[in-house]
Amino acid sequence: MRRLLSPIASRFVIIIPYAWLFVFFLVPFFIVLKISFSQTAISMPPYVPTFGSPGQWWNNIRQLGFDNYLWIAGDSLYVKAYLSSVVIAFISTVLALLIGYPVAYGMARAPATLRPTLLMLVILPFWTSFLIRVYAWIGILKPEGLLNQFLLAVGLIDEPLIILNTHAAIFIGIVYSYLPFMVLPVYSTLEKMDHSLIEAAQDLGCRPVSAFWKITFPLSLPGVVAGCFLVFIPAVGEFVIPDLLGGSQTLMIGKTLWSEFFNNRDWPVASAVAIILLLVLVIPIMIFQNAQTKAQEAGR
Repeated sequence: MRRLLSPIASRFVIIIPYAWLFVFFLVPFFIVLKISFSQTAISMPPYVPTFGSPGQWWNNIRQLGFDNYLWIAGDSLYVKAYLSSVVIAFISTVLALLIGYPVAYGMARAPATLRPTLLMLVILPFWTSFLIRVYAWIGILKPEGLLNQFLLAVGLIDEPLIILNTHAAIFIGIVYSYLPFMVLPVYSTLEKMDHSLIEAAQDLGCRPVSAFWKITFPLSLPGVVAGCFLVFIPAVGEFVIPDLLGGSQTLMIGKTLWSEFFNNRDWPVASAVAIILLLVLVIPIMIFQNAQTKAQEAGR
């Protein structure tokens, strides 16, 4: 009986994640893609459906227009929003790596009995609402906030610093919010590393710093890459942090997308913006994974 059920059970386990992706990713993706080829209209929903009845789909596909995509490509606002989002996400990812790697390294080298406690402290912020944590930074970074009050009290500054509604506040918010996503993959890789390799390198005359760069860091690269992806991808489309901490002058594609949907009620253009954002994120990842696969095959 066990032999008869195990193939069925294994297929069922495989089908579940694929069904989840199909229902909650592919179906919404094709709905948004369909809307992106539509025309704006003053109605509900606020667009003219591109595809009519199934019998007319082929004719509609042949007459498919890319007006919304051409509009986005020709408008400097959208181009600047994409570039600004990528730059801010890249800088935030680098900062998260510079902060998160030492934290993960310290956790991996800590005594085994202390590691569960340190791991719990890393994931502890997730027990609080993301929105509440971002709002808390407003109270910390505003001119009369806790940070300026502390710096004034210790005499490091003579007047309050203007941090809120600047790019610095956005970097602080993104790094704080997504730092666990950087720490956890790096810690997982470092914790599984064979530390006897470091001891062997030191026995052969390698200094600790050289041993780190020649052995520890290369072996931790899978965790570093995973952490960078986990931070960079959501940071590009971030909306809450730029809106609350960056102010109205912050130009990021997440805010532009929200504005098109809810302020301008231009669903076709907003859908096209979302599709382009997805391509901006997915295509480089696919190219990187393809290059990694070829490098691994060449190494064999």
